[in-house]
Amino acid sequence: MTEKGFEPLSSQLGIPGTSYRLQLGLINEKWASRILKGNNIIDSYVYKDEDVEGGFPNQNLIVGWVLRTVAIPNINPHQVMKTTQALMKQARENKDKQKVVAPISETKEVELEKVPEGEIKRPKASGWVKEESPQFTSEEEKRKAFQESVKAKKEDETIQSQKGRQLHSIPSSDQEEKAGKVFCPFCGKDLTFVYCPYCGKKLPHN
Repeated sequence: MTEKGFEPLSSQLGIPGTSYRLQLGLINEKWASRILKGNNIIDSYVYKDEDVEGGFPNQNLIVGWVLRTVAIPNINPHQVMKTTQALMKQARENKDKQKVVAPISETKEVELEKVPEGEIKRPKASGWVKEESPQFTSEEEKRKAFQESVKAKKEDETIQSQKGRQLHSIPSSDQEEKAGKVFCPFCGKDLTFVYCPYCGKKLPHN
């Protein structure tokens, strides 16, 4: 059988009593073995599913295939079995490593989902905003503004002083009777006493 896509799972070990080498591997995910001489591949064999026991090919079948392929008189089958066992040990270890680390060719490319432009949340820019410098004013405008501020200040002070000097209005006699209160007829203070505590004069009571 001609080799095609052989994936080695062991090194190449010499077959005792011959100038050939034996190697185990996979062809299309199936167990296979091949015999080499120098740089040439003499033959390769793919084992059927029924030839595989416990996930690995039957070693007796490997030895039998080697003996038929090499066909050298006086070759020792026991020595061929030792070589096969050593190769099988390497193949088991390498097979287990393949289970742990998947080949790059088997990994699937994941396409990232593109987020719509309207849903992209960008961070707000932080920093300080430079304030524009005030526009230049003429000396005449500055003088007028100062005069207006001084005038407004004087008017405010005048209003405040007038409020401070404003006298309370004396209620009329009608308002006094309606309220039921007693007021001093001389100074107009609201009192309920016989003598006015403000002017000291006697109050006329009914």
